[in-house]
Amino acid sequence: MDTSRGDSEKHTLLKNRDREPGESVDGRSDGGSSTSTLLDNMDSEGKLNKLDIEEAPVVSSTSAKVAIRSNRARLTFWMVVNTLATIGIVFVNKAIFDDPSFRQCQCTFASFHFFVTAGTLYVLSRPFFGLFVPMHMRIRTMLPLAVAMCLNIILMNVSLAISTITFYQIARILLTPATVLLNFLFYRKTIPRNATLSLIPMCIGVGIISYYEPKPGVGSKVASVGFVTVAVAVVSVFCSAVYTVWISSYQRKYEINGFQLLYNQAPIGAVLLLYVIPWTDKFPVFQVVPGYKWLMILSSGFFASLINLSQFFIIVGAGPVSSTVVGHVKTCLIVSLGWITSKRTVTDRSVFGVIVAIGSVF
Repeated sequence: MDTSRGDSEKHTLLKNRDREPGESVDGRSDGGSSTSTLLDNMDSEGKLNKLDIEEAPVVSSTSAKVAIRSNRARLTFWMVVNTLATIGIVFVNKAIFDDPSFRQCQCTFASFHFFVTAGTLYVLSRPFFGLFVPMHMRIRTMLPLAVAMCLNIILMNVSLAISTITFYQIARILLTPATVLLNFLFYRKTIPRNATLSLIPMCIGVGIISYYEPKPGVGSKVASVGFVTVAVAVVSVFCSAVYTVWISSYQRKYEINGFQLLYNQAPIGAVLLLYVIPWTDKFPVFQVVPGYKWLMILSSGFFASLINLSQFFIIVGAGPVSSTVVGHVKTCLIVSLGWITSKRTVTDRSVFGVIVAIGSVF
């Protein structure tokens, strides 16, 4: 019995010695151990096979390049969408407000935008799209921010209605120094000295364009820039700055993103304005409003939704700095198109003011 057992063990040892690397005792592949794999890949001098080492990284590098190109293409697409939507909403809103029958419907127009935005965000938060996870907050908590949002949008529309597109867009550049000032006053936050010095020519450029804005051409319905126009623009900018600072504060305090914040405040702002509309707005006779005007109003709501959607993808994909650069590009395009489409004679001093204001933001 012992002799038979010894012969069996000897036979097993001989069989294991003669088997190929990576082959199990019963003849099936055991997947190959790391030791046998490395030994198989070594040449006679004990060096790893160069071909085997280089093949895997090539595949990985190719996949990474494809992913990078895809992300760049997607980011470029949303940047183009954001730029075109911003230009579209400025010129469409300007055309709507040039009509005296719609100029006194500022609250109604803002409420319409908020309802469209709220509906868009609701759809995007559904599981089918899953763009963000909705987070519900108390109405009392969101009420101050919703009021600031309403004032911000209404004053922006009023400023656009009573001024030229060029002055409106250039005045919006003051949002940066206004935000810096409010951050310092409320939160004692400061910015680098060089960034602070760049704000000086920015304000000077806006002052120049305010004073030397071209006179209206023959048949133009827009009056030249005056005290009321400048005052409304300044108040609008400071309301926007307060709104911007509060958005940042809410996001830090409640740890929510921009979509979640807008998801809560848009419907509150829309309903809140419904209580103000009967006291402030004067509606046109709907029967005499041409069909293309209603199409422009729908287009304005569509552009507003595209701006909110694309801005999120730009910030996520490229960061706040690239988002700011896109804003500067939009400013240049809107100012240029505003001059081209207006019936105004552009003066050298007006051009100089625009160059100083825009140049300071780069």
